[in-house]
Amino acid sequence: MSKNSQDAGTANVLAMAVLNSVQNPVILVDEVGRIAFANWEAEAFFGASASHLARNKISTFIPFGSPLLALIDQVRERRAPVNEYRVDLSSPRLGQDKLVDLYVAPVVSEPGSVVVVFQERSMADKIDRQLTHRAAARSVTGLASMLAHEIKNPLSGIRGAAQLLESSVPDEDRALTRLICDETDRIVSLVDRMEVFSDERPVDRLPLNIHSVLDHVKAIAKAGFARDIKIAENYDPSLPPVYANRDQLVQVFLNLIKNAAEAIGDQQDGEIMLTTAYRPGIRLSVAGTREKISLPLEFCVIDNGPGVPSDLVPHLFDPFITTKTNGSGLGLALVAKIIGAHGGIVECDSQARRTIFRVLMPMHKEEGLADEGRTLNTTGSYK
Repeated sequence: MSKNSQDAGTANVLAMAVLNSVQNPVILVDEVGRIAFANWEAEAFFGASASHLARNKISTFIPFGSPLLALIDQVRERRAPVNEYRVDLSSPRLGQDKLVDLYVAPVVSEPGSVVVVFQERSMADKIDRQLTHRAAARSVTGLASMLAHEIKNPLSGIRGAAQLLESSVPDEDRALTRLICDETDRIVSLVDRMEVFSDERPVDRLPLNIHSVLDHVKAIAKAGFARDIKIAENYDPSLPPVYANRDQLVQVFLNLIKNAAEAIGDQQDGEIMLTTAYRPGIRLSVAGTREKISLPLEFCVIDNGPGVPSDLVPHLFDPFITTKTNGSGLGLALVAKIIGAHGGIVECDSQARRTIFRVLMPMHKEEGLADEGRTLNTTGSYK
């Protein structure tokens, strides 16, 4: 074998190693539309081995009429790369929620061949929504401080005046003074709930067994608002400790389970499922720092209620957004604030008879223990 042939073989092996290390699906489509190469991420994305992909055309694996086919033809014709954002490749073969950004480029040394790089949008969009939720929570923080000072003081004066009037007005008018007192108390209660958002003290965290937290919350729920609803469990018994504040976690999951119970209502076969799992592979880079927070612990509250209206799902953790007739819309905003303060993420996926509130959180990491996995920064790109 000549030195040139050896060098070419080494270069090919190195190129494949580089492409397999890329954390995005990458494929090479030849001049007749066959998938000539697929890296490991592409195999996972399409749910097929590289050898199986190589025996088929790209059109076999993507939805009929997909913009990707037109992009490939466009790149071949213009011999210039093209970017396309938020392309929906959802199909029964690839699964639901396959929203991707595409980069398609010609291969100079192989006329008619193009390289396609897929950037999945699902996690990036979730991170973007979480940043929006946290910004909204910060807005409520300022609003809560203002409300506490500017509203509670005059309200106490109004209530005191109503109590004085109650002793001097005729019996038929006392209902009105009682109404003033009751409504004043209701407003004060709302302001008190919002004051929680203005607490910016550092969170006191310890390594916790999440299952003991969930069992405690389940016991509270079964003794009260969820006494007639089945609450099942699917726990990973080998789960490492979560690094969190116990009281705040109880508050978070009590809120989520209460929401699930209220969504189920009087439904005869209503059921809430609590699950825990270890999902390694993603770390969140904190903006403005070099810190990388691993979020391998997944805790879910799943109910078989009617689901959340699709137009509300992206805004569900914003303050004052609620589907309840008498709801304040602060419960899930507080959940987002608490989980965000722990460096975690809370997300909702909802469809009829299956609504999932998914919490991703860091685990307790002993000093000197290396953290493994991919890094997802706050702009949604991988490191």
